[in-house]
Amino acid sequence: MSLDFFDYHNEMLHTNAEYKEAYEALESEFAIARALIKARSEAGMSQSDVAARLGVTQPAVARMESGKNVSIKTLRRYATAVGKKIQIVIRPQC
Repeated sequence: MSLDFFDYHNEMLHTNAEYKEAYEALESEFAIARALIKARSEAGMSQSDVAARLGVTQPAVARMESGKNVSIKTLRRYATAVGKKIQIVIRPQC
């Protein structure tokens, strides 16, 4: 029996401390990626559609949606392109 990715991921989070630590260190990047992809999806747009509105290439949008090294200025432009606004919240650590 093989595990799908999500089952494997959940198993690793619960059984491998090093994996969990590495995953948690990237949580802010994952959150940005999820937010961008969700906003684009809710707008009914493809990466190519967003790219056309931003005047960039589709691979550039894919890189933005990776959540790595995305500036606030870029987030604002992306949000505007998909008809949204950005909101940044700083929360206490749990």
